[in-house]
Amino acid sequence: MPILVFISLFTLLDFILLFSIGSQIGLLTTLLLVLATGVIGLHLIRKEGVATFSRARQRMQAGELPSSELLTGAALIFGGALLMAPGFLSDLLGIACLLPTARQLMYNALMWLGLKTSVNSEQGESTKTHRHQGTAYHENSHSNANTSHKEAPLEGDFISRDETTRRR
Repeated sequence: MPILVFISLFTLLDFILLFSIGSQIGLLTTLLLVLATGVIGLHLIRKEGVATFSRARQRMQAGELPSSELLTGAALIFGGALLMAPGFLSDLLGIACLLPTARQLMYNALMWLGLKTSVNSEQGESTKTHRHQGTAYHENSHSNANTSHKEAPLEGDFISRDETTRRR
């Protein structure tokens, strides 16, 4: 729900900014800028989609995970899509997706938001819940100052969908 509110407010602000700037610089100039950024965005999506797929395929053939290539490609394609959208605020965000430093900042922010876990500071225990096709996986890890991550065994519980319905 918060993402829907954010997207709605972003779109509203984008159109308000488009109409405000458009009234200052004129209709023809505004239309030319919107069309130019749309063409640039379309070209970028077509070019980067193929290039990202090619780089990811090369990394997979080498036996490596293509995570950085896929994230970079996704950011470039997202930037191209934002450039295609009519509005100056979306164009600014699209251009930010094209700049490597801004992409790294966005990547760090997404990692921080996506990988937050609930940490119990008293016991030094963190719990993550993962879902895959309706099955919940709970991962418990106990942190110990004397144990490194390589030596510590992973502990977890597996709860299938059938078990949760039987317990009720």
